[in-house]
Amino acid sequence: MTPGVQVPSTRSADLGRRIGVGLMYGLWNPRVLGAWKVPVGGPVIFAVNHSHNIDGPMLMGTAPRPVHFLIKKEAFIGPLGPFLERIGQLKVDRSIADRSAITRALGVLEQGGALGIFPEGTRGEGDFASLRAGLAYFAVRSGAAIVPVAVLGSTERRSRLIRAVPPLRSRVDLVFGDPFQAGDGSGRRTRTALDEATVRIQEHLTTHLENARRLTGR
Repeated sequence: MTPGVQVPSTRSADLGRRIGVGLMYGLWNPRVLGAWKVPVGGPVIFAVNHSHNIDGPMLMGTAPRPVHFLIKKEAFIGPLGPFLERIGQLKVDRSIADRSAITRALGVLEQGGALGIFPEGTRGEGDFASLRAGLAYFAVRSGAAIVPVAVLGSTERRSRLIRAVPPLRSRVDLVFGDPFQAGDGSGRRTRTALDEATVRIQEHLTTHLENARRLTGR
């Protein structure tokens, strides 16, 4: 661990989880499927599709373990910044190789915690069509299992108060998939190994999303 870099505690993320439970179940109607597949201990990475603004908070409030999310620094504005830090979330500057964020995220995994990542980088179609190498790096470097998560909200835009947010009180499905390892077992961390891991991850995530949509009818 790099000296001077503070890793958020699981207790702080658990506070975020309790807040998320009240908020998400109060405003929407989450249906959680497959949560039993999440390892009860040890480092784990939740790889989440990202098509709604509530995807991160929704996972924080429904996952069976406290989650530390990597969140773009632009979200840490005004009073929201200290709040996100208080509940154990990790600020990342996406314009550079943010070594502080990388070190803190690896620290979470080294301590056996759960890290949340949007592998597509930004909110889009939420179909895992374009993955960044960051997820592969964290998974291969730490040896953490990856758990794919599909967050599927209403696509009906009528009655939405805010774009990219499901209608209030509508059902939002969260489907947890089988955990898997991104690496090939060789322990290699070369660029080629990371590229191969990214392809492997994309195949797993895309398959899980397809299965989740069939399961939920979304």
